[in-house]
Amino acid sequence: MSTIDQAGGATLTPRSEAQQFDSDRARAVRVAAERRRRAQLQNLVIRLVSLATALALWQAAGASVDPVLFTTPSKVAVAAFDMIVSGELWEYLWPSLIVLAIGLSFAVVFGTGIGLVLARYHILDVGVMVYITFLYSIPSVALVPLIVMWAGYETTAKVIILFIFAFFPMVINTYQGVKAVDPKLLEVGRAFRCSERQLWGNIVLPAALPFIVTGIRLAVGRGMIGMVLADLYTAISGIGYLIVRTASTFQVDKMFVPIVTLGLLGVTLTALLRMAEKRVAPWTAAAQED
Repeated sequence: MSTIDQAGGATLTPRSEAQQFDSDRARAVRVAAERRRRAQLQNLVIRLVSLATALALWQAAGASVDPVLFTTPSKVAVAAFDMIVSGELWEYLWPSLIVLAIGLSFAVVFGTGIGLVLARYHILDVGVMVYITFLYSIPSVALVPLIVMWAGYETTAKVIILFIFAFFPMVINTYQGVKAVDPKLLEVGRAFRCSERQLWGNIVLPAALPFIVTGIRLAVGRGMIGMVLADLYTAISGIGYLIVRTASTFQVDKMFVPIVTLGLLGVTLTALLRMAEKRVAPWTAAAQED
């Protein structure tokens, strides 16, 4: 039932106010969803136009250059089809993917764990972080011959090389993420008598998670560089060797196939990481949308 105010007008009952609130909230949700759909469609159109423009420019530039030195996307597509049908591309890509999966897994696990520990405990920070900085300052390429001399030319050496390339972005980003946690939040947690485990689970890790995901993105890019470099220095296998072999025989169209494949692999892994970030840290995705 509605009530009558002193001026004689009708006012809404608490139930009517609740219904009005639910209606407004549902309308706001629909508007926000529609805005996101329009933004996604707009981004898709922009990407498609950008891709078409880049391919057109590549086609025009490649057609005017000596085919021994450069090629066109149409020839690359034909070469890619032939290499996929014959199984040649997968033959060289599969060993590299195994190395990438193993090396990245080790780098993410150890890099995250060491970064968390160093940032959380002052003694280890002071005593060990200087060595992390020292090793990170050394160009990773300079360590490759030494690793090959120690570990040989097989998969073990490749995994170690990739691990070194991907490890440092993980440990440094994780370290910075923990250091960036607001001290006031930790004080509040201690004021409520949170245990060390509760501080880690409810404050430290959620705050450092965006930095960790960023570290994984950087580790993927650097890990792919290490993967190709390991193929060049070690066994005669992997997608890096395929690039060198096709370049040495002046098969430029076939040389671009593994190069483009690496780019598509990087884009795919980055997109998967973004999807994972939206699930494990939805508040960061919401902040980026805003």
